[in-house]
Amino acid sequence: MRTLPQPHPEDFDLAAVLHALGDPVRLELVRRLAEEGETTCGPEGLTVPRSTLSNHWRILREAGVVAVRTSGKTRLVTLRRNDLDTRLPGLLAAVLEELTGGLDG
Repeated sequence: MRTLPQPHPEDFDLAAVLHALGDPVRLELVRRLAEEGETTCGPEGLTVPRSTLSNHWRILREAGVVAVRTSGKTRLVTLRRNDLDTRLPGLLAAVLEELTGGLDG
């Protein structure tokens, strides 16, 4: 198993994270990760070309929003919730609350 390059939490850049979260498709990917946990890089139900989806995952990974690891030919994606909460407290919670309409609690 191997993890793709990603920033350390102390290197997270607010502008990069906000840019990563500034696209509706990427927001949907983050929402799904928050609700469902780890997923493959080809989640069902999205009508986005594979190359476009790969680009969205790359942007999220390079900003530090997700971690991607490979297991054979499969890429598994995880939300870096703890790292984001440590470096940018409250940001992810506010985004997720907005996405879910405050239904989480």
